[in-house]
Amino acid sequence: MSFKHCLLAASVAIMWGLNFLAIDLSLEQFPPFLLVAMRFALLAIPALLFVPKPDVRLRWIIGYGLGFGLLQFLFLYWAMDAGMPAGLASLVLQASGPFTVLLGMTFLREKVRGSQMVFLLVAMAGLAVVGWQRFDSHASILPFLLTLAGAFGWAIGNICNRQAHTTEPIKLTMWMSVVPPVPMFLLSLAVEGPDRIGDSFHGLATPTGLWAIAGLIYTVVVATIIGSGVWSWLMSRNPAGVVAPFSMLVPVVGMSAAFVVFGERVSIGELCGAVLVIIGVLGAGLKAAKGARIAAAEVVVPMGAEVEDSLKAG
Repeated sequence: MSFKHCLLAASVAIMWGLNFLAIDLSLEQFPPFLLVAMRFALLAIPALLFVPKPDVRLRWIIGYGLGFGLLQFLFLYWAMDAGMPAGLASLVLQASGPFTVLLGMTFLREKVRGSQMVFLLVAMAGLAVVGWQRFDSHASILPFLLTLAGAFGWAIGNICNRQAHTTEPIKLTMWMSVVPPVPMFLLSLAVEGPDRIGDSFHGLATPTGLWAIAGLIYTVVVATIIGSGVWSWLMSRNPAGVVAPFSMLVPVVGMSAAFVVFGERVSIGELCGAVLVIIGVLGAGLKAAKGARIAAAEVVVPMGAEVEDSLKAG
């Protein structure tokens, strides 16, 4: 992976880490379910008008949209609205990694190396430490559990994305955004009500309203279109196991930026849990990449031997 590509991967991690601050700013003005609906509506409209449908079965587009789009952000925005700090949310959402592996083992019969499982257990232990610290410090445990639910939704989306086997990731990302808006608008009407929805559009010219709009634009344009586009471009030109570990910079950026901008602080216990999560997810990703390279080599070697034997026989 070239130095230029490394810088691009790091820049995406920065975009995604700062996105949690943008979400937090938007939630100061808009209720969470409405905000999710607006976020994906702003993507769905141009997708339907200008982006051709990817060559993927409709069920995987719907599954990806329900998991990655609807469930992940429904629970994440709900959690942050209920008091989950932006920096800590960027960390806990990394539970999607272990959840994806577990779902892959259960439904796709994917094999997991023993060393990879050890790292996954380390990551889950780190999450348990963070959760215990939230419980022990009399902070509400509900936002933490909601963020975990969002991570599980992301994992469902990952499985559907994997099953899609698409060669057009940008198109798939745009088209999955068609799934969340309608159900989220309906959920917003049912739970948040017309009055709260209407009130959220008052005062958009105030500093709070302007920052909320800026946060929404950042989430849609920078984090989703640019960030996901660059990430997919890097994935198509480099081994996934080399690119993927850069995502572990997201909670580092998210927690650091939240400390600088919002003054968010974490306890020593939460910091220790964060270190365990980062080590676990990063180690599991690197072990998975190593296993994939070994498996590929095992396939290539016998094929090469067969060709050599046939040439000798000829």
